[in-house]
Amino acid sequence: MKLVVVSAGLSVPSSTRLLADRLAAVAAPAATAPEPGPADVRVIELRDLAVEIAHTFTNGFPAPALADAFAEVAAADGLIVVTPVFSASYSGLFKSFFDALSVTDEDALTGKPVLIAATGGTGRHSLVLEHALRPLFAYLKAVIVPTGVYAASEDWGAEGLDARIERAATELAALMSGLSGSARASGPSAGRPLPKRDSFEEVTPFAERLAALSVPGPSPAP
Repeated sequence: MKLVVVSAGLSVPSSTRLLADRLAAVAAPAATAPEPGPADVRVIELRDLAVEIAHTFTNGFPAPALADAFAEVAAADGLIVVTPVFSASYSGLFKSFFDALSVTDEDALTGKPVLIAATGGTGRHSLVLEHALRPLFAYLKAVIVPTGVYAASEDWGAEGLDARIERAATELAALMSGLSGSARASGPSAGRPLPKRDSFEEVTPFAERLAALSVPGPSPAP
């Protein structure tokens, strides 16, 4: 079982790489359960391939290092893809990698389980998972994990992020091992149980909130 992680972080250290590593740390052992030993994990740092990715569009073919990365992605049983948010979307480096991959092998991601994740400086960009990453990988014919993970700066060390990581990575592992939801819940040999609901899944009672904010009218004259 092979798990490939694609990280588009630019800095060292990188919160994007940190999120990718935490997702892989949960998914790798869960994907092979109940067999001993985790899945093999290969991390592809796009920062190290930036020049090769650019040259692919001008030369028409990938350099050896990039070709190796494409081969790793094509041979993977599952993918974890993580990008920083730029201008309310995925980074250009992230998109260029998958553009170049699809030019080289348009079926590389067909039917492949993919966990989408992103990092950003504010929680206001959390919908980038739904309006940018999910449509991209749907177009590439991947099988996208239902739960995506977005981590804003304030999420690190806060309640909720660990639960989202656990849920998303467990779902990826189930897709990688070909288990259905019912099989996953059938017993301890079926892998990790899904974690408890986190605060992001709770319905906000907007009507009650608005009622509490309403300004009372003037008092009637005596």
